[in-house]
Amino acid sequence: MAKVNGIIKIEGTVEDLTFYKKDGKNFVRKKGGISKERIMNDPNFVRTRENGSEFGHCGSSGKVLKLAVGTMVFKAKDSKLSSRLLQVMSRIKNFDTVSARGKRNVAAGFTTPEGKLQLKGFDFNPKAPFKGVLFAPYTLDTGTGEVLIPNFIPIEQVQYPQGATHMSFQSAAVLVDFETGLSASVYSPIENIPISLTNTSVTLTPTSVPTGTGVQLFLILISFYQEVNGAQYSLKNEEFNVLHVLEVV
Repeated sequence: MAKVNGIIKIEGTVEDLTFYKKDGKNFVRKKGGISKERIMNDPNFVRTRENGSEFGHCGSSGKVLKLAVGTMVFKAKDSKLSSRLLQVMSRIKNFDTVSARGKRNVAAGFTTPEGKLQLKGFDFNPKAPFKGVLFAPYTLDTGTGEVLIPNFIPIEQVQYPQGATHMSFQSAAVLVDFETGLSASVYSPIENIPISLTNTSVTLTPTSVPTGTGVQLFLILISFYQEVNGAQYSLKNEEFNVLHVLEVV
């Protein structure tokens, strides 16, 4: 390791030298490490290859879930969603007690009750967790996908962001086959209501519930708006919106 004392401070790799900054100082070291070819072929790195295979699979499974949820995921997420989904999928994969090491997979993990519990309650936007926003009782019928919030008083039962005048609800019933990557999603109509003292019942019913091979997911999306001159605008690029996995079947 050597210090860089020149006027021009470089960060990155130039030929076989790597320039980097640590504790406010600039350093340079010779590029090294184990070659990819050795990792892929040396018997001593078999565990590394197994870990890499499962890691890649879990990353791909997170992408499959995001694609399955569809446009909802763009309305309520954070910049670390992919890494958080990777962690969840890795935990689910660990419940695969059948496959050999290096071939454990998310689809097999989801066949266990414990695997399903890892995704139930997942918030796509941790800045707006479902349990920290909605304080009203609700029911979910997994047969029809209907979500019912009875006798709902928004101004008393919602932690809404400053400036919000309206909110909307939408639910989704999603079928995901993590083995094939295929999915089907059905959404309920959007129900938009003012944030007021008016007692109302919110009913969200998808036109159908997808069935077949895979895992059934039931989600709810809560969005906030501010009304100005008769038009509604989302607040701060939708950073207050909620997208939550209610149930995994």
